[in-house]
Amino acid sequence: MQPLIIARRFRGPTTSANGGYTCGRIAALAHDSVTVRLLAPPPLDTELLAETHDGRLEVRHGAERIAEARRGDVGALEAPPPPTYAEAVAAASRYTGFATHPAAECFVCGPRREPGDGLRIFCGPVEPGEKLGAVAGPWVPDATLDGGDGCVAFEHVWAALDCPGFHAVAPDMRLMLLGELTARVERRVRIGERCTIVGWKIASSGRKHEAGTALYGADGDLCGIARAIWIEPRGG
Repeated sequence: MQPLIIARRFRGPTTSANGGYTCGRIAALAHDSVTVRLLAPPPLDTELLAETHDGRLEVRHGAERIAEARRGDVGALEAPPPPTYAEAVAAASRYTGFATHPAAECFVCGPRREPGDGLRIFCGPVEPGEKLGAVAGPWVPDATLDGGDGCVAFEHVWAALDCPGFHAVAPDMRLMLLGELTARVERRVRIGERCTIVGWKIASSGRKHEAGTALYGADGDLCGIARAIWIEPRGG
């Protein structure tokens, strides 16, 4: 049994943890290639317990199941060619979240977070006026994200691969919740490295939406790729 506490800094909505960061913390505990499914909003500053049952890592708060991790990988998912850093900066200027945002304090993409506090990854349409499809944005990781070796900590790479997928499937910023995230980290990017992040829509069916995300390093090399399931709440 392993304890897990998610500090308030890593919130998505005001009262619960960012999904991508949470999935990254759980994936690190699993020591394997996994798909993490979120079953309830992860509480903040609260001790959760992770233990293995029937080949799955389960995370609980008391009797409530918060998340589970099972073996999984991104499969044949292919990332699109990266835009240039300048193109990513231009796309970020079209970020819808500057005008309206369902979780403006989100650790990853919240515009109310200050530099050195949130990741401030703002992904907008690669082409002006594009409503669904590819979004992109720049990211220069700061020193607070250091995993102790000059590179971004594993869980922060997972976090960076979270929200850009949301912006690809919900350009109108409608409320959606991360249901599942599977990521493959090829290389942990360096602190201060000029990175580019891309998100794209894969498919939609009713309230369920599938998105891909990719993280590129300064040289255009693929550093991480992820597949996510986003769910629109009923009545949302």
